[in-house]
Amino acid sequence: MPQNNVILRFNKVSFKYGNKLILNEADFSMRHGSKITLMGQNGAGKSTIFQLITGGLKSESGAISIMDGLTMATARQVISRDEAELTVRDFFEKVFAKKIYDIEPRIDKVLAVVHLAVPHEKILKNLSGGQQARLLLAQALIQNPDILLLDEPTNNLDKQGIAHLTQFLVDYQKTCIVISHDADFLNSFTHGVLYLDIFTKKIEQYNGDYFTVVEEIQARLEREHKMNVRLEKDIQHRKDQANFFAQKGGHMRDVAQKMKKKVIELEGDIVEVRREDKTIRNFTIPCQKDIGGCILELKSVSIVKNHKPIIKKINITLRKKERLLLVGPNGIGKTTLLEAIASGHAKNEYIAAGITIGYYRQDFSTLNFEEIVYKTLSSAMSDGTEQELRSCAAGFLLDAEILKTKIGSLSEGQKGLVAFAKLSLEWPGLLILDEPTNHINFRHIPVIARALDRYEGAMILVSHVPDFVKQIKIDQVLDLESI
Repeated sequence: MPQNNVILRFNKVSFKYGNKLILNEADFSMRHGSKITLMGQNGAGKSTIFQLITGGLKSESGAISIMDGLTMATARQVISRDEAELTVRDFFEKVFAKKIYDIEPRIDKVLAVVHLAVPHEKILKNLSGGQQARLLLAQALIQNPDILLLDEPTNNLDKQGIAHLTQFLVDYQKTCIVISHDADFLNSFTHGVLYLDIFTKKIEQYNGDYFTVVEEIQARLEREHKMNVRLEKDIQHRKDQANFFAQKGGHMRDVAQKMKKKVIELEGDIVEVRREDKTIRNFTIPCQKDIGGCILELKSVSIVKNHKPIIKKINITLRKKERLLLVGPNGIGKTTLLEAIASGHAKNEYIAAGITIGYYRQDFSTLNFEEIVYKTLSSAMSDGTEQELRSCAAGFLLDAEILKTKIGSLSEGQKGLVAFAKLSLEWPGLLILDEPTNHINFRHIPVIARALDRYEGAMILVSHVPDFVKQIKIDQVLDLESI
């Protein structure tokens, strides 16, 4: 297929969830072989666009045109809860309408592409977050799609995993649309950007690598802002003159009327400047009061090598204001260890009596997906007023509408913000964080890093984002691969 062929087009596409407008007459097109970034604030509707492309959702108006015969597949952000008990083989088989009798070698082939070595009988819930991320990509690839849709594909991937994925996409010959907040990753292979504006509900299309486009957008915004400032000054001056002449009477009133018409014309020239993505407010995670001494002690850990658990002796002690960074490749057992510590079931573990544990899980399973956001936050708040709760929520961009929404209906990024709001209301003495930047808009990450750096309790952190980790003072590092 020629590279310049347009294979996908949105023509004045509008879409609503209930009464909430997500897209307003969105226009864009894609050519064969292009690799495009889809950008937008958490909750703007990026995943919705993917569902519109695949036919999972239908537009309210407008037309979505896809070249006849093209196939597509989506590498989702997360494995759904109803898939957790499936085997790896079942997970691949479910994407085909008919039974595939030679599926075993096909599975092995795509697993090799994503550098994942797991038995076909492995239960999905027993895979690490990084292994699940690779598996989601492999499930999309086994369908051999003409259009590949990737939704936050670097979440939970270690450095090696991101490098493998990047090289794969550089070499990839077909069409690809990617949602990601990893700027360096995006800049390495994308040809352009689709920006979904959460305020106007429009889509802006740009050509060029990611960093160039971001600079272009910023420069345009600055130009438009300066233009508007000049126009607003001119408008105010003419309004003042019109009011002055209107009071004079006689033919001066005619002059005033002409000036008012000119004011209307100038107001029509004011550029509708896109409001920049909002950033969450600076926040704190208050530490549990009246704690001291040893908060956590670990004498051994269980790691996974060659799919078998191995017990290793360690000597880790955490006191107030001390932070432990837990590192190691995907699948070695980081998340399993955090779960064991948080539940109090880790072997040779001591946690001081009465310590409140704040646990940020990468799959958000500490949140009740059937509960509305307000109920979750109010349950976490032991003391305080409703006004304080709503103020806290607003700081995390959780408005009145979101507070009334079931957590399961939120985007993954919004779930992350709810999890942080919950932590800030819990007053934990021990903070356990498993990939806290997953799904989070890159604008929020420095704010989160500052909050964690100021936290005064004990902390255990897992993160594969070096730039994020660098912003937080770390006292100890436990490398599960080298112990």
